[in-house]
Amino acid sequence: MREKILRSWLGLAGRNRRVLLLDLCLLALAVYIGFALRLTLLVSQGYRDDLAYAVVIFPVCIAAVMYAGGAYRVHWPQASVEEYARLTRSYVLGVALFLVVNFFLESLMIPRSSLAITLLAGIVFMGAIRASWRLAELSASSGASRPSAARRAVIIGAGEAGAFIARDLQRRNSDIIPLGFIDEDPAKRGKVIAGLPVLGGDDSLHGEAKRLGANVALIAIPSASGANMRKYLDTLSHLGVEVRVLPSLHELAGGRVEVSMMRSVELQDLLRREPIILDEEGIGSVISGSRVLVTGAGGSIGTEICAQLMRHGPSELLLMGHGEGSIYNLLQKMDEMEGAGAVPHRPIIADIADAGTMMTILRDHRPDVIFHAAAHKHVPLMEENPREALRVNAFGTWTLADLAGQFGVSRFVMISSDKAVHPSSVMGATKRIAERLLRSAQAAYPGTAFITVRFGNVLGSRGSVVPLFERQIKKGGPVTVTHPEMSRYFMLIPEAVSLVLQAASMGRGGELYVLDMGEPVRILDMAETLIRLHGREPHRDIQINFTGIRPGEKLHEELFYDPVHVDRTMHAKIFLSTLSDEHSRIIDDVSALLEGGTGESELREGIFSLGTG
Repeated sequence: MREKILRSWLGLAGRNRRVLLLDLCLLALAVYIGFALRLTLLVSQGYRDDLAYAVVIFPVCIAAVMYAGGAYRVHWPQASVEEYARLTRSYVLGVALFLVVNFFLESLMIPRSSLAITLLAGIVFMGAIRASWRLAELSASSGASRPSAARRAVIIGAGEAGAFIARDLQRRNSDIIPLGFIDEDPAKRGKVIAGLPVLGGDDSLHGEAKRLGANVALIAIPSASGANMRKYLDTLSHLGVEVRVLPSLHELAGGRVEVSMMRSVELQDLLRREPIILDEEGIGSVISGSRVLVTGAGGSIGTEICAQLMRHGPSELLLMGHGEGSIYNLLQKMDEMEGAGAVPHRPIIADIADAGTMMTILRDHRPDVIFHAAAHKHVPLMEENPREALRVNAFGTWTLADLAGQFGVSRFVMISSDKAVHPSSVMGATKRIAERLLRSAQAAYPGTAFITVRFGNVLGSRGSVVPLFERQIKKGGPVTVTHPEMSRYFMLIPEAVSLVLQAASMGRGGELYVLDMGEPVRILDMAETLIRLHGREPHRDIQINFTGIRPGEKLHEELFYDPVHVDRTMHAKIFLSTLSDEHSRIIDDVSALLEGGTGESELREGIFSLGTG
């Protein structure tokens, strides 16, 4: 035991040993002052033994509790309120220990007034010495010469995150000099936070940034909506101000906020919406303890489905994909996903349209829930390969749904597309056929809940137009847009998948849910915004060329066949399409089209006939 204590003592950093010794001296001084102020400077003869006992016992009790509480691991020159709260808690517990010792030591007599003075002087001395280190650190930081190319910054958001950023910048010898805050809270106007003034609200941003000569703006509002982000960017881009932003609440996942977390504004920041409130208990009741199969698991949406399923504790995850590369990449990411260590997962390489293989997989693994995200989604490529689109998107969906019904899967959730509404492309028509086939499966297997969730484009998917624009901008342009008026619905992948899980928990069978995608976004506006985010000016630094609408593409997408036949659900972001489909086995027509003798023109005509029926 003695050796363990000795090793622990020697393990203290040199600076912290000095702090401990200093505390012992200060606490001993506090004891002496408590006696001296009550008695005399030389302390009366009758109390000298008590003074000697107290000078030893009081500092040891306090220091021992502070050491056990970790107070000597704190770097006090950069301590914050939390560290001083820890100091106070440790001191109070140390005082309690001393009072217990004092109660049992009958030979120790301390006058009550001396005790009160000692306790007060002890915390004042220790707090004051630590505060002096903090002030010295701040003084040194503010007195240090800034880099010659120092940039002047305004901080948007004077909340906790903004205050942390301001203090972090002032602490470091940073090349960014914070000048003040912009905040919408009228109660903060004119106040000083972290040593900086709150200059005004959002309406004063342009004027204050111009007046102060700011060349950097730091958006320190993790909960800022996409609309606010676009407003800040529009306000500042014309001033040539660089805009940096904290990640969203979803990305931060707790912890301290620091300057190093600030990054350039990205397109997904401009599409942020209000945080989604989910029925976690309802989702957990479907997923927790269930064996879940995810098709298309290696894709953008499939990967996010796996990540979010992990947090709800399935008994096992079956990760199915046709391409071994995407599944391999998913397995590499699994270790970083929350809850991955507690959830067994099994990779499966298979083709969903291979009925024999699918039967073997469902027979051997017996999944309770299936999330069907596998599909061919690239519109122009599917125009060139209609047979493959029909085989995977339609026949593959029926194959899996039919087997799910046979093997008693409780829920089958399919990801559909807004391109299935009044389809103009082979891809959209085959997804519409899949929607109809799922209604047929529901009629054939009422014991399984077949649920369809339809939504538009997701930002960050492999087939998204954004990576193409990024590559074109990095090459110096031109950026190619098909049509100046073309628009699409966009949603962030985590938001879309969260709503898919919510819809999966709500459905009872046969529902076609449609997600609230917000307002459609013009592709031209998106291209121009991306160019500005790279510090260039569209049509001047980077040209935009219009290439014309490609085969199968629409100018504008739709989410509903008939907006009149749409009901609200218990969740504000999820709608229920109430148009009913026939329950005939159109799979026979799909199978007939896939027969080798069908010509391409006949095949295409048949696909659109089934997809618009």
